[in-house]
Amino acid sequence: MRLGIFLFVIGAAIPLAAQTRDFLNADEVDLVREAQDPNERVKLYLRFARQRLDQLDSLLAKDKAGRSAMIHDLIEDYTHIIESIDTVADDALRRKLAVDIGMGLATKEEKVMLTHLQSIRDAQPKDLNRYDFVLKEAIDTTSDSLDLSAGDVQVRAAEVAERQAKEKAEHDAALKPEELEKKKTDEKKEQKKKAPTLRRPGDPPPGELSQPGKQK
Repeated sequence: MRLGIFLFVIGAAIPLAAQTRDFLNADEVDLVREAQDPNERVKLYLRFARQRLDQLDSLLAKDKAGRSAMIHDLIEDYTHIIESIDTVADDALRRKLAVDIGMGLATKEEKVMLTHLQSIRDAQPKDLNRYDFVLKEAIDTTSDSLDLSAGDVQVRAAEVAERQAKEKAEHDAALKPEELEKKKTDEKKEQKKKAPTLRRPGDPPPGELSQPGKQK
């Protein structure tokens, strides 16, 4: 009985560990953190994606024992990187930042990477069944991302704004009445914040000194 429980716990821990595995290494994380411009971040993610595909080619070129697990992880990492490109672009559009350069590069690079992934699947490697599912996910994710990158930026920005408004409405609907009231009060306070001024306390408003009868 104890053995059965032990095996169950171990089995449950394995997928959990897989889910929490980082898809970028420490150096890549630092590079992304330093790149504040969304176009630069997209460039970085495209570079990381190409590197994963190069590593994938190296593994596929060798009939090495145990390679299927490494191939599986590389493809998963690649997929997360492509998803990150979409996240960066949507966030930039949400904040009304230009990301046209990044989208142009993504359109060009993702076309090549999509063809690359499809050729791998068409080649039918002998251990394909070990990573066929994640490979199909990578192909679908790249195809979807390519459609977004090549699409009309203004249309995408409108869709992002609509999605954000819907998420906000759903979030507000889940709040308790007192929480919603506090949120509205905080938003009003934020809107009423005055622009910075160099006037000292007690100084008359701008222009008041020039009005007749107001001079001291």
